[in-house]
Amino acid sequence: MESLCLPLIDLPTPQTVTMLDGSSPQAGKIWKKANLTFSLDGKHMTETFLICNTGPHASILGLKLLDTHNPEIDWNTRTLTFPHAPLEHAAIAEEEEANKNPLEGVPPEYHQYTKVFGEEEFNKLPPHQHYDIGIKLTKDRPLNLPLYSMTNAKSATLKDWLRDELKAGKIRPSK
Repeated sequence: MESLCLPLIDLPTPQTVTMLDGSSPQAGKIWKKANLTFSLDGKHMTETFLICNTGPHASILGLKLLDTHNPEIDWNTRTLTFPHAPLEHAAIAEEEEANKNPLEGVPPEYHQYTKVFGEEEFNKLPPHQHYDIGIKLTKDRPLNLPLYSMTNAKSATLKDWLRDELKAGKIRPSK
């Protein structure tokens, strides 16, 4: 994984998976994941992958991913195709290289505003104001109704986003 320079994310709780041979990973529980964007014949996809030693295999597709995308598997030819288009190859999307001069092409009169585009300002909330309002919920209505159904991948992405926003202090748990 180090050779790929992937941005690894710590799992909130370690996960246990079963390897192809029925055993557990050599290192025990899995502590890291990575969100990877890749292309399958022009269709861009982003999925979350658990990171562990897969032995001689470059990667192993899990049941969750296979269930979500429901590919067609031809065991005779050992090929995997997705209903939208045949799979010829999967490639990790190239990450944009960091710009050595991020202000290149920005007019000088805007240089004073560069800090608002940084990570620190992005994660900062504006101060509370007198016009901030709360949402008053009625007790005679259920709180936990799903708005709409989501695929497993979308649900996982939403849960990751909510966890990150909670951690950054931008949102708080419902009362």
